[in-house]
Amino acid sequence: MSTLPIISADERLSEQRGIKGCIFGASGIGKTSLLWTLEAFSTLFMDLEAGDLAIEGWQGDTIRPRTWADCRDFAVFIGGPNPALREDQVYSQAHFDAVCESFGDPAGLDKYETVFIDSITVAGRLCLQWAKGQPQAISERTGKPDMRGAYGLHGQEMIAWLTHLQHTRGKNVWFVGILDEKFDDFNRKTFAPQIDGSKTGNELPGIVDEVIAMAEISESDGAPYRAFVCQTLNPHGYPAKDRSGRLDMIEEPHLGRLMAKISGPVRPANERLEFSRPQPPAADTPVTPENEGAS
Repeated sequence: MSTLPIISADERLSEQRGIKGCIFGASGIGKTSLLWTLEAFSTLFMDLEAGDLAIEGWQGDTIRPRTWADCRDFAVFIGGPNPALREDQVYSQAHFDAVCESFGDPAGLDKYETVFIDSITVAGRLCLQWAKGQPQAISERTGKPDMRGAYGLHGQEMIAWLTHLQHTRGKNVWFVGILDEKFDDFNRKTFAPQIDGSKTGNELPGIVDEVIAMAEISESDGAPYRAFVCQTLNPHGYPAKDRSGRLDMIEEPHLGRLMAKISGPVRPANERLEFSRPQPPAADTPVTPENEGAS
């Protein structure tokens, strides 16, 4: 007789779990160079940008997807099959088996603790190019390309790809991408990930554990420095999120040490859930005949 598959607290706490996150920053800020802060022998670099000049001499292994089909195949090979899917769907058991016949035994990936994907911006472009050639991107009425259908399919595909990699429990998976700086109609500065379509950028923060902005910060004396912005409430307006509750608002731009801190001892719940309301500035004390002489 089968029993309800309850996972006990001890089992859950003893599980090996990886960190899933994305790092966004301006071009040239040093996102790809973060590979130098990771252990080369346990890191797999998914090079979508062909921009590895910044890590010339890095001793880690690399894979180079050239199409959206390659990206999906690598995702199911790394993350395994999704048992909830039909056999004719991507990321299903049938898809996984077909990829294993082509790539070999997935146990060869066991030595990798971290998958570094550079970049989600280029992955989105490959996905959109693929989506434009699908039947959903052709109008049934006119037979002409339908960009609304292409972008709708693009959003569904990107979210499915990201969600599948998010469920790769035993590995760290980091996506890097370009962060666009824009100004709205009221000339206010805003920041947004550079990803084709709006669906992926809107839903990505709800999928991954960490959203980090790699940015140039200036102190009061004007001296700039590079840093990770890690908390949603930050004075710079950068997109950020820390699901672990262990990171400070500003962290050094070292991905290896950042992951060590995220995996470190958990803070007590009463500290993580503490609410401290800012105190309003003290009002000026009105001058009265009684206190005029005291001043």
